[in-house]
Amino acid sequence: MPDFSLLINPGATPRAPYGDDQAAILNADGLAEAWAVISSWPGYAWTPLINLTGLAREASVSAIYYKDEGLRFHLKSFKPLGGAYAVARLLMDEVPALAGVVEVTTQDLLDGIHADACARVTVTAATDGNHGRSVAWGAQLFGCRCVIFINEAVSAGREAAIAAFGAEVQRNPGSFDDAVRQARKTAAQEGWHVIPDTAAGANSASPRHVTQGYGVMAAEAIEQLLSADTTPTHVFVQAGVGGMASATCAQFWQAFGTDRPRIIVVEPFSAACWFESLRAGQPTIVAGELDSLMGGLACGEISDIAWPILKPGAYAAMMVADANAADVMRLLAVGVNGDPPIVAGESGVAGLAGFLAVSRDENARRQLGLDATSRVMLFGTEGATDAKTYSEIVGRHPEDVAHN
Repeated sequence: MPDFSLLINPGATPRAPYGDDQAAILNADGLAEAWAVISSWPGYAWTPLINLTGLAREASVSAIYYKDEGLRFHLKSFKPLGGAYAVARLLMDEVPALAGVVEVTTQDLLDGIHADACARVTVTAATDGNHGRSVAWGAQLFGCRCVIFINEAVSAGREAAIAAFGAEVQRNPGSFDDAVRQARKTAAQEGWHVIPDTAAGANSASPRHVTQGYGVMAAEAIEQLLSADTTPTHVFVQAGVGGMASATCAQFWQAFGTDRPRIIVVEPFSAACWFESLRAGQPTIVAGELDSLMGGLACGEISDIAWPILKPGAYAAMMVADANAADVMRLLAVGVNGDPPIVAGESGVAGLAGFLAVSRDENARRQLGLDATSRVMLFGTEGATDAKTYSEIVGRHPEDVAHN
């Protein structure tokens, strides 16, 4: 198998303004509300933007900026920005009727003012790990019940991490997409509320809230870049169902308009639903086992609400080999040419793995417009969310890497 496969998106419209179809999913007001709510939570802080100067020299580009989401709250992932925010928004909508009040704020939820009413609400989600942990954390933080569905490939470590936040975890045969369908079916039978990070087949506001929450990560990065008096020319971003990738694309599109960087979405070879959808010009399901080391990206169906953003907004799509992701985890752990060591999980390095693969290929560099002046933005969307798996891949415990 090759290291990568590259597709220049035939549906991309790089000179188009951010339009009504995109704003219906993520606009300035939605981002401002998400940022106001999330920034009020205990432990909120901007995650660092690391300038990897050594790796940039190695890859023959001007700069590489890496936003380390392994330090987000204490969940070691960007996911609380989406799942937990969607839980908060759901409760702000549902609890007033249950508590007999006109309005419930996020501070009311944090203070436990309507604890009895919150306890009567059950939220559920399907997950490969990080989204479920985020929803479970949000449910514990705000005081509602939580049931999480996982597929058979999810590690025991990630299952235990979800359960540690008080969620009931149900393991479901099949793939992530099978778990999604089971969560929806059970929720419909039980009167629960689904907090999905995909809108495929969903009739809920929650996927939009998840996307709005993810937008906070990209908005932080843009502010950090502007504070450093720089802007990226390229953004390589991993895409599972597409929620985070579309939020990232939307934020850079709104911030920079037709001068926005080129967005390249990156997926595993075995689960490249965005690659195939963009190639076909329409949402396309990828069947099969969808097994990948990058388990958080092992999705066969795109999110419907991400399509209006990524179909015109993504400049290119990539498939990358699992071995590349493992190599990048080890590379970050030691640092390159004086770069600081970084703890990064399997799914969180896909964007960097894709970039490094194309950086070594002259034809791919030419297709993407990568040269010695390019400034590349990357999102390290998870740290060692499963310490055992991380240690097996890297050969060192994550704490040893972090304190090197």
